[in-house]
Amino acid sequence: MRATWRGLPAKRHDVGWEPGLSVPAADGSPLITDHYFPRAEGDFPTLLVRSPYGRGLPWSPMYGLLFAEQGFHVVLQSCRGTGGSGGEFDLWRNEVADGRATVSWLREQSWFNGTLGTVGPSYLGYVQWALAVDPPPELKAMAVQVGLHDPYALFHADGALRLENALVVGAGMTYQHQGMAPFVRATLRLQRRLREVITAKPLRGAYASALGGEVPWLDDVMSHPDAEDAYWDGASTASVAERLSVPTSLITGWHDVLGDQTFEQYRRLREAGCETALLVGPWTHTSALQRGWPEVFAESLAWLRAHLCDDPTDLRPTRVRVHVGGEDDWRDLDDWPPAAAVSPWFPTPQGHLTQQAPAESAPLTSFRYDPDDPTPSLGGPLLSRTAGPRDNGTLEIRDDVLTFTSPPLTAPVDILGPISARLSISTDTGHADVFTRLCDVDPQGRSVNVCDGLGRLRTAEQAAPSHLTVPMSSTAHRFAVGHRIRWQISGGAHPRYARNPGNGQSPVDATTFTPVRITLHTDSALMLATPTHGSAEA
Repeated sequence: MRATWRGLPAKRHDVGWEPGLSVPAADGSPLITDHYFPRAEGDFPTLLVRSPYGRGLPWSPMYGLLFAEQGFHVVLQSCRGTGGSGGEFDLWRNEVADGRATVSWLREQSWFNGTLGTVGPSYLGYVQWALAVDPPPELKAMAVQVGLHDPYALFHADGALRLENALVVGAGMTYQHQGMAPFVRATLRLQRRLREVITAKPLRGAYASALGGEVPWLDDVMSHPDAEDAYWDGASTASVAERLSVPTSLITGWHDVLGDQTFEQYRRLREAGCETALLVGPWTHTSALQRGWPEVFAESLAWLRAHLCDDPTDLRPTRVRVHVGGEDDWRDLDDWPPAAAVSPWFPTPQGHLTQQAPAESAPLTSFRYDPDDPTPSLGGPLLSRTAGPRDNGTLEIRDDVLTFTSPPLTAPVDILGPISARLSISTDTGHADVFTRLCDVDPQGRSVNVCDGLGRLRTAEQAAPSHLTVPMSSTAHRFAVGHRIRWQISGGAHPRYARNPGNGQSPVDATTFTPVRITLHTDSALMLATPTHGSAEA
């Protein structure tokens, strides 16, 4: 690890290991747990790390060893139904009770000094929020890295199935806890059979050949696209942050699939008056734990030391630190988002992007989206290895992709905050998705994605335009002199999102697809957050 990641802190202690401990859940199911500890005299605080992905690589070295070296007991536990733990895994329904039972067990351990923190990424963040539903008095700090609090939003966007997320999470949850070799084999099998799965009619159940069998919770997730469905009751822990007083560090990346959830967590914590800090790097969900790990580990370690060891030495002076794309630099901020003016940019019939508002609303241009030849997804917040900023050239030459581009900039333009598209759209079927993306075009014409989002149209009035605001996540980006701002619009991004059948049928069950003509109207606008003077510190 030290050869791979430069800048990791020198170890303070040798580490001991107690593997395979059995912690009783509330219903008696054994939760298999490994205990890492500093080989030294004295009291040390404890970190609880609960995972459905096993207790081997990479969790053992990255969390067990590294944090124990720095002076923490680390309790690394497999969630029920995974990694040898008893019971049956359910995507979220057992984590509150099982976390509480684990703390009860900790209280009986002679080495537990009554000071507890939590740390971990992704679903390991979800179990932290679950523990905080009714936080034990011993819980003094949380470090949530690229963390989940709302399973629905991981799998659906405005009713559209995030198909690639569902398949990748299905493979990870099913195989990663079995060990690295089974997980690698499952990942390769999914890659080989991906096209067969994503083009199947119907989509329901087609994943089984790629994942080696049926995954009941995945069937349920894919077939419940409505956030208000009773199936999702209790899944989201978003409201926890509204009443939390446990100091909580948040880390995400601009291309993290859970980035929007992290910004939502931060907003709720700030409104609740809870002590919090936010770090946003140039990372995807996975690269935050790879090339970003030195920064992620240092941030989490500083937070945990400050609140569990009364050592604030390494805390940064500002609440927020973000990486600014386009200038490849970090910026310290007092809060997120910084004070900003929202600037609308409008499309023109010539394919330009201008700040001149149109005189009236009228049809501007149209394109035909064919679900049998869907617009492909390229880069952005994905769980696959193709995530992140990518050259969009192959996408933008397609007939089913619109682009509107500003003139070369004569002064740099900074964008910091949430981005959205205000769309005026009509269709000939009444059923369509609209994918909208912000890109940075360099002087050589290379168009690179910055942020994006997808919205769903459902209207009985096919001719009349519908008005739709599509959130496009958030960003911190500088468009340099000579660069151009580009707005990209299409009818989908497949297989990131399941294809909209175009006829009102369920994307999971549809066997017939209907091409749709999508017309953009002149009063549509790309809404960019431009920081007001003095709101950002370099």
